[in-house]
Amino acid sequence: MPRTITAGLDGSPESLCAAEWAAREALLRDAPLRLVHALGRQLYTYAPPGGIPQPSPIPDEWSRWADRMLREAEATIARRHPGLRITTDRVTEEPVSALLGAAGEADLLVLGSQGLGGAAGFLVGSVAQAVVAGSRRPVVLVRGGLRPEDEHQPGAFGSGVTPFRDVVLGLNSAAPNDSVIGFTFETASQRAAGLRVVHGRSPELPYYDNGGDLNAELHDELTGEMHRALSEALEPWREKFPGVDVTEQAVIGKAGSHLVEASRDASLVVIGRRLRRTPIGTGIGPVAHAVLHHATAPVAVVPHD
Repeated sequence: MPRTITAGLDGSPESLCAAEWAAREALLRDAPLRLVHALGRQLYTYAPPGGIPQPSPIPDEWSRWADRMLREAEATIARRHPGLRITTDRVTEEPVSALLGAAGEADLLVLGSQGLGGAAGFLVGSVAQAVVAGSRRPVVLVRGGLRPEDEHQPGAFGSGVTPFRDVVLGLNSAAPNDSVIGFTFETASQRAAGLRVVHGRSPELPYYDNGGDLNAELHDELTGEMHRALSEALEPWREKFPGVDVTEQAVIGKAGSHLVEASRDASLVVIGRRLRRTPIGTGIGPVAHAVLHHATAPVAVVPHD
């Protein structure tokens, strides 16, 4: 049985855009779609003088609004994607805990992020960032305003042959993780898309000459080492997914900056995140932070040990 693709809905245009992306992803994976809304503290906002908090009339109105919002979103998605299996769920937990619980039952959790326009990328809210930092399952952030055709090669959408733009993987070749690589190859295979693997490294001082520029000979040596490491890490996955066209890109500089640049003509960017052993927080690492806040394509964050 396929696991569910889950989208968190709060009624905002960004979350509705994310739900649409999740619907398309569910069809690609032949999986059902679950739409989740968390009511949170709205349920206990009223306390009589000297008394304890009690459910107030406002939460009743909020609950009715949430139910209506979920029904309307379900109807819209069902109309656009006939045959897709859709369920809705309104829960009373706080958003972060509710979404983390939903993520644990899903193949993917999909959340919306506010687009900043042009190439500026995302504005990642505190809830989304906390969920990304705490989830043990992959989480995808989708910027507001994303259109289906944005994921496809220019001029191809609607022609009957609609190739996806590349899937981009940010890979640490020094410590490649099979969960992250496997997720990315499978995603590219489902889309019949190319896979671009980007590994960036900031060289240490010995690689620079006296003028402060990167020594050309050492530059070639460093990139050669990076390419060999990438090829070795990817070889088993090329054999497992022979239909995926893989391009390796070893670059000098901060990995986050190169991934942001690569996102401009990608259908999806995939990055890994090491699971935290400390209580849930908002730390996601410098590469993930840069990509989540500035990439223009949807970003999948895959946790791993």
